[in-house]
Amino acid sequence: MESFFELLRNNPVIPLFFTIGAGFWLGHLKFKSFSLGAVAATLLVGVCVGQLDIQIPTIVKNIFFMLFLFSIGYNVGPVFFRSFKGEGLKQLGFALVAALVCAGTVLLAAKIMGYSNGVAGGLFAGSQTASASLGVMSETLRSLEMSDQTRESTIAMITACYAVTYIFGTIGTAWYLSNVGPWLLGGLSKVLCETAAIEAELDDGVYEPADGYINARRPVSFRAFKADGKYFEQPHTVAEIEKFFENAGLRVFVERLRIAGEICEPADDLTVSRGDTIVFSARREVMVSDVSPLGTEVVDPELLNFGAEQLDVTISKCGSDGMTFGELRQQPYMRGVIVGSIKRTGMNLPGKNRLRLMRGDVLTLVGLHDNVAAAAEKIGYADRERTETDMVLLGFGIALGCLLGVLSIKIHGVPLSLSSSGGALIGGLLLGWLRERRPTFGRIPSPVVWILDNLGLNMFIAVVGINAGTTFLAGLHQAGFGLFFIGIACTIVALTLNIFIGRKIFRFSSPETLGCVAGARCGIASIGAIQETLQSNVPMIGYTVTYAAANIILVFSSLIVLFLA
Repeated sequence: MESFFELLRNNPVIPLFFTIGAGFWLGHLKFKSFSLGAVAATLLVGVCVGQLDIQIPTIVKNIFFMLFLFSIGYNVGPVFFRSFKGEGLKQLGFALVAALVCAGTVLLAAKIMGYSNGVAGGLFAGSQTASASLGVMSETLRSLEMSDQTRESTIAMITACYAVTYIFGTIGTAWYLSNVGPWLLGGLSKVLCETAAIEAELDDGVYEPADGYINARRPVSFRAFKADGKYFEQPHTVAEIEKFFENAGLRVFVERLRIAGEICEPADDLTVSRGDTIVFSARREVMVSDVSPLGTEVVDPELLNFGAEQLDVTISKCGSDGMTFGELRQQPYMRGVIVGSIKRTGMNLPGKNRLRLMRGDVLTLVGLHDNVAAAAEKIGYADRERTETDMVLLGFGIALGCLLGVLSIKIHGVPLSLSSSGGALIGGLLLGWLRERRPTFGRIPSPVVWILDNLGLNMFIAVVGINAGTTFLAGLHQAGFGLFFIGIACTIVALTLNIFIGRKIFRFSSPETLGCVAGARCGIASIGAIQETLQSNVPMIGYTVTYAAANIILVFSSLIVLFLA
């Protein structure tokens, strides 16, 4: 057994990747609705593996942390810079206030309990779900003049306290915002009514509600119907058929026809008579409830043997930027095109007519190739499926960002800098913004961003846990086991204060308040729980800007705690 342990010490790559695999596996296990999550589970597995006195070179941790920070900046950069104008400025202000509330809550708890700055730093990172602040605090401590023993013991203390408080910080936040949050805002029934009213308002305006938005999980249907319903007792042109559906507030298009036995493409003046066959495109439930009365569905493999395209298009043209969703759907170039989803920073937005579209939003267009291509030309950049990553952007972006971060200026003899981690984050922000402005370069596919984000953070957490393994229990004993309950208190107090600040001071609507509070804590699990409770995507309107801002503001707020505790 001793020789096996020695083998692991001599080959640290084995326990490192074991920690990653075990952490993700354990983090995805669920007991009812409870799960640890990958980050907390990876840290706990790393601490256990670290009891074997295995040391991973620090450079490994630094590399993956830089990849993580760059990917975060790249992903949220477009929304972050847009938040400096219009309604986004208000949400940006809330994110700043919310971060100060989180830091103030932890500082007050540290003052009352007499905690050291290491305990306070870990308490902030865990109870306020600011995992990225671990790296920023560690790097900051390494740049300060202090003994190696003091530095390493402080970093170990931060890690131990983070592990103790992060579990409730994550799970408790999701539970509190989705269950207690609505009660604090007047009760679930009131919040549901307010959410429904906002959805109705988003669909109320100059344009009649059109049933053209679908959930991304529900594909557009192309189905063939025999023209034998009552409507076809007399012939109608293709234009008249589509106008029939338009008058009913539905987006149904004629895509192909079999006229007198011959297959032909649709034209506005083409006449359809009783007994002909029509291929309609619409979302699935429209097909079942609204198309069937026109005729009987038939099986015609030859008629349905054609290609339809699903294409992600990034809004980059001035004409589409700032347009409402309803206005976009009324444009002539949207004929025959259905919007499958609207995403901002990777999050689905409600497809309502009054939703204001922004540069950088990604629309999933569905329809025939020529129709989709014409719409994409007017909207922005057609981001067709490709697997390659712009490694020039990735490499230079991180290198230049880190270079910017390590440059320091002296104020009263004290050197100040962003640090390399802060520089990597800023580099990602700037290049993500440039990618939005000029989408012809700098492509990093979404799966790659996911890998950089999740593997980068969890590899960093794994190394932190393994290297701190031998000092973890000592640090936990020093902090006291009551820290877990102090963490719960810090989480709940900060959430409660921010809910009231968002509702009473910033005057957000109830669902927007819940979304803003979740975003201000980078709470991906929380926004999912809120949407499930409210059965609506409306909270996402408040989430996207605050989430983008919190990835920067919340991380650097940890330094306030570190220096003032």
